[in-house]
Amino acid sequence: MAADNQGHRAGPFKQKNKSHKTGRHRSKSQIDTQHKGRVNAKSLSKRARKELNKINRRHQAHQRRQKRRDEILSKRRCVGGRDTAPHLVVVLGLYEECTPSHIVKHLLECDDNLVVYPTNNELIFDVSVPRFNKRFTFLCPPNNLSAILDAAKVADSLLCVVSPTEGIDGWGETCLTCLFAQGLPATTLVIQGLSEIPIKKRSEQKKQIQKILERRFPEQKLYPLDNAQEGVMLLRHLGEQKLNVVRWRDTRPHLMARNVTFQPSEQDNTVGTLKVSGFVRGCALSVNSLVHLPGLGDYQLQQIDMPPDPCPLNSKGSRKKGKGDAMAVDTEEANSMEEGAKVLGVADPSKQESLDSEAIPDPMEGEQTWPTEEELAEAEAALQEQTQKITKRVPKGTSEYQAAWIVDSGDEEDEDDDSDEDDDEEADGMEGGSDEEESDEEKASIAETDDMEYETISITEGKTVHWDDNYDEEQETAMLEKYRAERMNEMFPDEIDTPTDISARKRFARYRGLKSFRTSPWDPKENLPLDYARIFQFENFNRTKKRVLAEERQSTAEPGWYVTLHIANVPKSFIGDHDARIPLVIFGMLPHEQKMSVLHFAIKRYHVNPEPIKSKERLLFQVGYRRFTACPVFSQHSLGDKHKYDRFLPKETMTVASVYAPILFPPATVLMFKEQQDGSHSLIATGTLHGVHPDRIVAKKVVLSGHPLKIINKQAIVRYMFFNREDIMWFKPVELHTKWGRRGHIKEPLGTHGHMKCIFDGKLKSQDTILMNLYKRVYPKWTYDVVNTRHVNLTPAILDDQYHSRKIAEALEIDME
Repeated sequence: MAADNQGHRAGPFKQKNKSHKTGRHRSKSQIDTQHKGRVNAKSLSKRARKELNKINRRHQAHQRRQKRRDEILSKRRCVGGRDTAPHLVVVLGLYEECTPSHIVKHLLECDDNLVVYPTNNELIFDVSVPRFNKRFTFLCPPNNLSAILDAAKVADSLLCVVSPTEGIDGWGETCLTCLFAQGLPATTLVIQGLSEIPIKKRSEQKKQIQKILERRFPEQKLYPLDNAQEGVMLLRHLGEQKLNVVRWRDTRPHLMARNVTFQPSEQDNTVGTLKVSGFVRGCALSVNSLVHLPGLGDYQLQQIDMPPDPCPLNSKGSRKKGKGDAMAVDTEEANSMEEGAKVLGVADPSKQESLDSEAIPDPMEGEQTWPTEEELAEAEAALQEQTQKITKRVPKGTSEYQAAWIVDSGDEEDEDDDSDEDDDEEADGMEGGSDEEESDEEKASIAETDDMEYETISITEGKTVHWDDNYDEEQETAMLEKYRAERMNEMFPDEIDTPTDISARKRFARYRGLKSFRTSPWDPKENLPLDYARIFQFENFNRTKKRVLAEERQSTAEPGWYVTLHIANVPKSFIGDHDARIPLVIFGMLPHEQKMSVLHFAIKRYHVNPEPIKSKERLLFQVGYRRFTACPVFSQHSLGDKHKYDRFLPKETMTVASVYAPILFPPATVLMFKEQQDGSHSLIATGTLHGVHPDRIVAKKVVLSGHPLKIINKQAIVRYMFFNREDIMWFKPVELHTKWGRRGHIKEPLGTHGHMKCIFDGKLKSQDTILMNLYKRVYPKWTYDVVNTRHVNLTPAILDDQYHSRKIAEALEIDME
């Protein structure tokens, strides 16, 4: 019993561990005991971020999904509702025989409760769908690229109709290329006519069409439209689909004109007030901001009115319609809605944006660093003095002309080698005149052969007249010259011949040599043209863009309101040239977007059009909401502070086009078109706005070439690069290089006919070519023009003609080679 109650006692050999000594610092347990559960806010947030458990992370993911879902629903509900703008659907046929109006009429007959409102334009259909509590506006632009692009700028959804047999033809491919480059809204693919195909082949045909569309729309579903049930499903999909974000459009207020009237001014009959009615989309519009009219430019607003909504959402149909007929609102009721417009705001002259687009240059401001005629004359005299001061040891009785051909023997080589070299150079100098005569004879023979080639060209052109009745010989000859110039530029980039009729120091007076194109300094403010005094430049463009896009501006009309804009001082010719079939889209402008500056576009050439495009050739630009013509300067899209000038638009790589144009805040899309001889346009390139930087240096490079006459170790006597002694002295500081990788410099001229002694870092080969790189900064020309640029003349018929003419040009090029 006693043994059961006795406990265990530790023996003398039990291990006793030492307690932890925290030293002068407190342990974590002591800190927690003293704080009694109180934790610093900073440490609490940091610890909370690191020690989130699985449940908390799951809750955060759920909250993020819910927030994103709410954002999508809010964007979906911002159009088509009772207090928002109607859901604008643009119906586009991707094949030439498609009639978009027939598709819309089929949709209007699919539901008995639809309400159709009358409009002044036969291409616009206003529909209210009580079943889905939505209202739609269907727009059917004609088969014109200008109308399609303008309609897609304001469209919420794009309804693309494909052919049941071939899917998409050439016209559809061109339209999709331009729409993808401009910014594609939410797209729905529709096919009509599958019921006419036999049942056994119907599924296979649909799979083939779907396979054709996968290249452009890999995840899009193809909706059939052959009966009323499929039409109702299509309307449901249009009302519930996710809308795409087009940033350059959504950051600016815009509207599509539904009613356009013109009121002449009492003081001047040539101008007046243009009244445009439509639904405001994008963001809020201020009466003190500027608006852009396509084909005219920027204008100020007088006031903004708010008339009644022409197509309100009717949740319940007040009247039943007969079978096959849509319910329509009486025209008298529609006319009564135009009365009683409410004035939302009148422009305040003290707060209005100015229309000044150019800075007024001061001719007395700034120092002109380009040398005057007196300074050039002094430099010429100093150069002559420098050449006269050269002393040489020559035989007695030698004239000044003969002495110029004798080379000094003060080299580092042996005396025997020097004497042999002098003798050889004297012999070569005696033969110099015959070499020049032989070169003149060779040039004359080359000119004769060129004349013979031109004769053969005219004969081959005459053989192809039967291909086209409207064949233009001069136009085809000019095009052939452009093809040959482009090919020569690819074979011998930047190489030019030194002129013989004018001195090289005058021909290349504005050029300079650079030790390294990448690292050599170049002041961007040096020798600026007078046009730079007319433009505006930001101290920090990116910071200005963030501030303009983030600031809250005064709003007169909110998105979704139906308003009437009173645009002041619009020319009367605008309303005369207005075509009701082509949508009129008006954009509100951000601050500073009316001011001129230097814009740079990062573009890539459209692969279908192989026509050579030369730099400074007039082209049609569509940049965001603007459309204008200008003569761009092409340059390489590279890093660094200097960019090489391109004489032709490259075919494969990205390039940068620089023009004088009004400022536009990125992002913005770019489309480039070229006007043909018959007035039609062809797509040349697509891209985006690269930036607004007047200090971007575009350097034009020219390469002067020479040939070694005599090679002695690392030295060589070079000819045909220059043709007089003064030019050699002028370009003596510029570094030389060869095609085989040698580098060197000019040591001294030999004689007076352009021969010179050069030293390189290695021995040259006889087949090598000596090159000299010269650079000059290139500026774009002030060729901006916005008048009469509203329409892009490209239709399916014109596209077919361009395709046939392109094939003829390719065959002509093959024959003439």
